[in-house]
Amino acid sequence: MSLRVMTTAAGAEFGGSETFFVSLTLALKRAGVDVHAAMKAFPIREDAFRAGGVPYVNVPFFYPPLDFWTPHVIRKHTREFHPDCVLTFTGRGGQMTPPGDYALIGRLGGYYRLEYYKRCNYLVCITPDLVRHVVEGGFPQERVFFIPNFPVIQDAQAIDRAIFDTPKDAKLALALGRLHKAKALDVLLKAVAKVPDLWLWIAGEGPDRDELVQLSKDLGIGNRVRFLGWRTDRSALLRASDLCVFPSRYEPNGTVVVEAWAHGVPLVTAASAGPAWIARDNDDALIAPIDDVDGLAERIHAVLSSKELAAKLVTNGYKRVEQEFSETAVVGQYIRMFETVRPGKA
Repeated sequence: MSLRVMTTAAGAEFGGSETFFVSLTLALKRAGVDVHAAMKAFPIREDAFRAGGVPYVNVPFFYPPLDFWTPHVIRKHTREFHPDCVLTFTGRGGQMTPPGDYALIGRLGGYYRLEYYKRCNYLVCITPDLVRHVVEGGFPQERVFFIPNFPVIQDAQAIDRAIFDTPKDAKLALALGRLHKAKALDVLLKAVAKVPDLWLWIAGEGPDRDELVQLSKDLGIGNRVRFLGWRTDRSALLRASDLCVFPSRYEPNGTVVVEAWAHGVPLVTAASAGPAWIARDNDDALIAPIDDVDGLAERIHAVLSSKELAAKLVTNGYKRVEQEFSETAVVGQYIRMFETVRPGKA
């Protein structure tokens, strides 16, 4: 019997969980799973699903308990599609996806409130520490799965640096993430100020944009920092960069770590929970203490000044992707989970 899966997501237009909702849904389709999606409407998602041949339905995902329409639409869609499993992303998705004659699985990409997932039969967590979090919160351990994220590797050439008025021969660092205090981009800007001639691209959007732009000017590095906005061409950006820097104060997972490895870019990261779990210091990344401007600057300088060190980080990181974080390996784990928990199989 073929496997039928529906994925659901609310969330914002841009963000890590929202991006992986699209990436995983498309990957399941490529793996031969009959997959449908129910989601809060955003053009970037609709375009991706149309291009990938994934049927979808748009639902409002307003705020519970006043939104009765969203559960009604999802319930109607499940009656028509008859999924074996429904995988829901984001807290609101967990709250508003109704139970039914399928296995309802909540995916946690952060330390969310477990009350959002009280309807779920099972949970899937993207790091071991999130497994600890939900089990200590009272969710039965035998109903919790650990499955990491995989990196999205696009068939794209390195973007032309001239597009962002950046010298072709400059040393270039790339930061990927939401412009929010949790991402510690203020720390990165202060570190860049201590590394002469280093240019920085920041790809992301968020509430701290104006504050960060002003900080770059105050530090005297505004001429070598570029704010690119939210981008969907991460592969092209990574391939144009000399290193990737991930300075987050708070980061439960850290898909950027694996994306840098997959694209052969040396990585410098802060020791927040996700990167500290994934990366191995001085083996596949250099890891600085959280909020340590000097430590981050020293590690950036170390990578830029040693081709041997950069090559070691790249080689070891790529091996980790092949062994643990490839799309094939991760999607295989999801399919095995779905086969295990779908009604009549659990």
